[in-house]
Amino acid sequence: MKKLLVIGAVLINSLLVLAQGEPDLEKQDPKAQEKIQAARIALISEKLKLTPAQAEKFWPIYREFSEQRMELRKQFRQAERNPEAGKTQAEREKALLNLGLQLKQQNVDLEKKYSERLLNIISAQQLLTLPKAEEEFRRMLIQRLQDRQELRDQRRENMRNRLEQRQREKNN
Repeated sequence: MKKLLVIGAVLINSLLVLAQGEPDLEKQDPKAQEKIQAARIALISEKLKLTPAQAEKFWPIYREFSEQRMELRKQFRQAERNPEAGKTQAEREKALLNLGLQLKQQNVDLEKKYSERLLNIISAQQLLTLPKAEEEFRRMLIQRLQDRQELRDQRRENMRNRLEQRQREKNN
């Protein structure tokens, strides 16, 4: 129970920092990135029920895997943002589609490679739980960001209402 409270506190703090800044993690403040990563580590460690010995070996490999996976996504985003000049729209779209398929295959190959390495450290059951834990973290992060945005919007609306009310009172 104590672990869950610590995870929750770290997660909430990191989400608050994230919500205030740029949503793209690459452009985030390094401290915000560290807090988000700490929350991710805490949640995934808890969900996978990693022992300290497993965690010590698991996290360096997982970080390496995550960085390579992020690099594949980055390649696609760059190609999407910087289309090749001198090609028609249809040619650019086809090239982007082909690149996307190529990167998906590289991602599958990457998953196979790292799954083999991780199976030397954690059980198959733990490895099967990993994508679920990652998705749970993403959903929690998105939900917290949405909640934060709704709260911010509500505050703005309240402020607008107060200003309008003051203006009406002033005019009467």
